[in-house]
Formats: sequence, C-alpha cells, structure tokens
Amino acid sequence: MHIRVLGSGAGGGFPQWNCNCRNCRRMRRGELKGRARTQSSIAVSGNGVDWVLFNASPDIRAQLAAFPAMQPGRAVRDTGIRAIVLIDAQIDHCSGLLMLREHTAPLEVYCTNLVYQDLTTGYPLFRILEHFCGVEWYPVPLDGESFIIPGADGLRFTATPLISKAPPYSPHRNNPHPGDNIGVRIEDTRTGKNLFYAPGLGEMEPHVLRFMEEADCILVDGTVWTDDELGIEGICDKLASEMGHLQLSGENGLVSILKALERPRKTLITNAIAGARVTGWLQPRKVLIHINNTNPILDEDSPERAELDRAGIEVSYDGMEIML
Repeated sequence: MHIRVLGSGAGGGFPQWNCNCRNCRRMRRGELKGRARTQSSIAVSGNGVDWVLFNASPDIRAQLAAFPAMQPGRAVRDTGIRAIVLIDAQIDHCSGLLMLREHTAPLEVYCTNLVYQDLTTGYPLFRILEHFCGVEWYPVPLDGESFIIPGADGLRFTATPLISKAPPYSPHRNNPHPGDNIGVRIEDTRTGKNLFYAPGLGEMEPHVLRFMEEADCILVDGTVWTDDELGIEGICDKLASEMGHLQLSGENGLVSILKALERPRKTLITNAIAGARVTGWLQPRKVLIHINNTNPILDEDSPERAELDRAGIEVSYDGMEIML
C-alpha cells in the first residue's frame, strides 16, 4: 500500500497567510528550522496508479502538481483519482472539490450521511458542483462493516465515528452526532497491513484505541500541543478541545497515549545475522498530521519536537511517503 501525505497542516496551512504568531513570524524571517505546510490531505493506492483521495483541501491543485503519480497521462483529460473520501465537512477538508470541477465524469465521493447533509445545505458544495461535473455520492457505513471502492484494487476501508466537532455551518455544531467526523482503517487485502487515519480527534474512546492498537501505521490528529495554545498566542480564547481536537501534551494527551501503545499480539523477529528467533511486541508506526501553525513541534529544534523524537512519534510533512 502506497500512502502519500499531500498536505500536513491544519486549516490555513503554515505559515498562515494572515498570522504573525511566533511560528509564522519566524518561518517568514527564516529563523525557524521547519517546513511550510499545506492543508491536510492524503492519497492512498494499492498499485501506485489508482488513488483514493482522503479529503480535498483548498490547496489540492498545488498538491496534485507536486505529485506526478496523480496525473498518469493516459488520455487528453486524465487523473489518478478514483474516488474521494471525506472525513468530515470542514472547509479545509472539502473545498478542494471545487478545484476538481473540470473532471470529465461525476466525482465519486464517499462520506457519511451527516457530512452529505452539511454539504448540501449549510455549505451546499455538492449542489454547486451539479453545475459542473457533478457528484456521485456513496454513503459510508458506521456499523463496523467494511467497504471497497471500485478501481481501488487491493484496498478495503472501515470507518468508525470519532468525537469531534461538526463545522460552524452545521445545524448541530454544538451537539455532536456520530458521523460528523470519522476515522478510517485502510487495509491492504494482499498483505493484511493497515493504516488508521484520523486527522480530527477530540477524545480517545475505547473503540478508537482498538483501531490504533490493531494498526501497522497510525496517522492521527496532531493539531495542538496544549489545549490553550491559541489563547497563549493571543489569537482567540477558544480551547482546542472546544474545536474538537485532543491536545498532544499532558497526562491524558495524545503523546502519552501513543507512547503506551503497542500491538496486542506478539511477533517473531528473526535476526538475519545470528539466525536467532526472538519473541517481541510489534509497535505501530506513529505519525502526526493536521499540525496547526501555532504548534511548537513545527520547530524542529524545539524541546517539544525532541520529546516526540524520544517517544518514536513522527511529524508528517508535505510529500511524505509511507509504504505498508
């Protein structure tokens, strides 16, 4: 399974166009050791040619231009995108669909019923696209049943509801419903390996922890280091938890959860030189995505980044490639 991180930043990217927080200011001045980031999205493929796009950020055009595999060039008008899975209805995860309006057939979009409702009413993106290529909607099940996407050979998908926030234009913004936000297990049916992708995570529930425990790679919400991060920077008085994001630091933060995480089954590890067989615990690869511009882990020389390094937790970046 091929995984490409198209964008690794939170809404607004990094540096954000109108932000002069410590990170954005230092990044523009060349004083911060770090990378610029577009808004979060990934692409997954079982064969390296046909891709499933997870979220379509406003930066999608630049992201596709930076990834030639998404433009195989088999016809005058062509794309490697077979379908799009929307994790939620947030602007930074779906507005890129407008950039794909020149598609020669309806866009095949997979999302929950609640996301579909938000994108046909409060933010009527699907209705706008009816005047262009159109949208073919496929509902994503939330009952634990897996599904396949035609053309995405060798991949199987299982969605699970997450506690997070619906977008501001949703009628139940402050009354979360299952299906406002999902995590997705993407499994390679040939190797059995799987990725768990959850760029928005407001609370660690038992069923979410099980998905993580059973994953070979976790690509998960790394939005903020502290719950009051935006307030500290003088941006706004909202807590990250009020916006549907679990902080990384602290006793109950995501770093602590990821550090303690290990696969529940044992694996036999063979030493190729000595020929010894040792029983050990299989650890998943742990990668953060959807990094807000205020998060100190964007500074690769920061103590927070060093803490992640010691814990074996990676920070994704635009163009990152993962093979499972």
